[in-house]
Amino acid sequence: MFTEVGHWLEARTSLSGDWPPEAVTAAKGQHRVSVVLPARNEERTVGEIVGLIRRDLQERLPLVDELVVVDSHSHDATARRAADAGARVVFQNAPLPRYGAMTGKGDALWKALAVTTSDVVVFVDADLRGFSSHFVTGLLGPLLSDPSVAYVKGCYDRPLTEGEALRPHAGGRVTELVARPLINLHWPELAGFRQPLAGEYAGRRAVLERIPFVTGYGVELGLLIDLLGLVGLDALAQVDLGVRAHSHQPLDALGRMAAHIMLTAWTRLERQGRVSAAPPYHEILQFPTAGDDRWPRVSDVSVHERPPLITVPEYTGSLHPNPG
Repeated sequence: MFTEVGHWLEARTSLSGDWPPEAVTAAKGQHRVSVVLPARNEERTVGEIVGLIRRDLQERLPLVDELVVVDSHSHDATARRAADAGARVVFQNAPLPRYGAMTGKGDALWKALAVTTSDVVVFVDADLRGFSSHFVTGLLGPLLSDPSVAYVKGCYDRPLTEGEALRPHAGGRVTELVARPLINLHWPELAGFRQPLAGEYAGRRAVLERIPFVTGYGVELGLLIDLLGLVGLDALAQVDLGVRAHSHQPLDALGRMAAHIMLTAWTRLERQGRVSAAPPYHEILQFPTAGDDRWPRVSDVSVHERPPLITVPEYTGSLHPNPG
């Protein structure tokens, strides 16, 4: 299996520098490109990211056709900053109201896919520091230049931010302690993905609309596993984007994230007929890691999913308003 992974790494891993913006734009042809940022309380960073994409990839080069920020129940000025910088802002609960309101990043991505129209969609997290538009062009390069590639995942060095200091290679704790061990145990063909939980990736709409979206933190792992089953390893690629610096969550939040990811893996194993035991508990008991309160807290870490959009009549009707 790892021989196969080695061959895949050689064939399907590239550097963002391999995809100059002008060359990517030339390869665009008749494709239309959407860039989506899911954002929750990211007023400090979302405006700069949107502004750079608009300047570099809409005004200087005609690469990005749609630039959308999905505001995920923010309590700050995220929506205003995004709109001022030139994005179309969509509030998470607005699209497809018949399907009810949910929280979580994966739900925001599903809604974004529903309200955009381009055939290639790029997802970028809104909390990045020191963002550069090569994140977008790097992800688009393999998709626009090779029709056999269906999905491209970003990878990078993730330093750990401590105040103003950066500790190189020290980030990605949930990735290394939870996600990658699960992948190596159960889906070893995906072991070549350096950052399986990365929030930067791009795919073809015709593929993304055919898989479910986990609504919470397990969305990235769920997408990767489901796409492996749908299109196969050779249709997946990764691009090294350099360094990714972003805000970090506290340890208890990482614990809940880890639980979401483990339960997402469980649902995929169950769906594939590889486990038959009763489903695990959907709650996690945690002890506070800061402050004077040492009483444990119980959190619900249930995994919910949105269905493949191709099965949603409102979505398919908007794509083909006049069938026949």
